[in-house]
Amino acid sequence: MADPKRVLLAKPRGYCAGVDRAVVTVEKALELYGAPVYVRKEIVHNRHVVDTLAAKGAVFVEENAEVPPGSVVVFSAHGVAPEVHDQAAERGLKAIDATCPLVTKVHKEARRYAEDDYDILLIGHEGHEEVVGTAGEAPEHIQLVDGPDAVDGVRIRDPEKVVWLSQTTLSVDETMETVDRLKKRLPMLQSPPSDDICYATQNRQQVVKDIAAECDVMLVVGSKNSSNSVRLVEVAVQHGARSGHLIDFAHEIQEDWLDGAATVGLSSGASVPDNLVQDVLAHLAQRGFTSVEEFEPVTEKITFQLPRELVTDLRAAGRA
Repeated sequence: MADPKRVLLAKPRGYCAGVDRAVVTVEKALELYGAPVYVRKEIVHNRHVVDTLAAKGAVFVEENAEVPPGSVVVFSAHGVAPEVHDQAAERGLKAIDATCPLVTKVHKEARRYAEDDYDILLIGHEGHEEVVGTAGEAPEHIQLVDGPDAVDGVRIRDPEKVVWLSQTTLSVDETMETVDRLKKRLPMLQSPPSDDICYATQNRQQVVKDIAAECDVMLVVGSKNSSNSVRLVEVAVQHGARSGHLIDFAHEIQEDWLDGAATVGLSSGASVPDNLVQDVLAHLAQRGFTSVEEFEPVTEKITFQLPRELVTDLRAAGRA
C-alpha cells in the first residue's frame, strides 16, 4: 500500500505577539468605547482579520483626517511617524497606539542615532507602512536601501558615522546580503545594538527553510500585502521547495498545484489566525493529504502588554 500523501506543518506559524496585541487592542477598544472605533490603515496585513474587525464595528481609514473629531483612533501594528500623533492631537482624537513593541524599538534606535548626527541606512521596502513610520522619526538622517541592488545608490556624509537599521519583517538572508554589500562600500558601517528583524519573522523563516527541500509544494497562508508572508514563499523556493504559493483562504488552492505532489509544506504569516490554516488542512485531507507532521524547532513564549492608553481606561472602568 502506498504511503499517504503528507503535509509538513510549520510551527511557529501564524500570530506573533505583536499582531495578537494589536488585534486584541481593537477588540477591547470596541468593548470599552463602543462602535465605531476608527483604525488608521489595516491594523495588521490580513484580509480576514480586517473584515472580521470591521464586522464588529471597526472603521478602517487611510488618514486621521477621515476620523471625526473627538473619536477613538487606533494606530496599526506597523507604526506611525511622529506627525501622525501630532495630527491626532490637533483633531482632538483619543489615540491608542498599537505599534508592535519591536517596531517601536527600531523607532527609538532611529531617533538616538539621528540625535548623534549619524546617517541611517534603513533596509526595507519602499512604501511599506512600517518603513514610512520609521523614516518619519528622522527624515533628515534616513535613506532607504531597498535590497542589495540599491546599495550602489547610497550617499553618506561621514563614513565613520553611518549605521544600518531594518524593517522588522524582511527576509533574513536578503537583509544580510544587503548589509554585506554595504560593508564592502562602507567598512565602518555600524549595526543596530540588537537585531531589528523580529524574532517571529526569523522563526517562521527558519522552520520553512528546514522543511522546504522535502516539499513538492509550499503553501503559505497570508495576504499579498503582508511582507513577512510574501517572504515565506520566497524563502521556501530558495531553499528547495519545487513551488510555492501565497493564499488567503483554502478555496484559493488550485487543483493543478497538487498534481503529482506527495508532500505539501504549510505555514502562515505572522498576521494569520490559525483557523485559516486548519481550513487548509481540511481541504488537503479531502484530497488525500491525510498524514500531518508538525515541525517545531523553537517554541515561542513572548507576549506583550496592551497599549498604555487602553490599559489605563480599562482599569478606570474596572475591566482590566
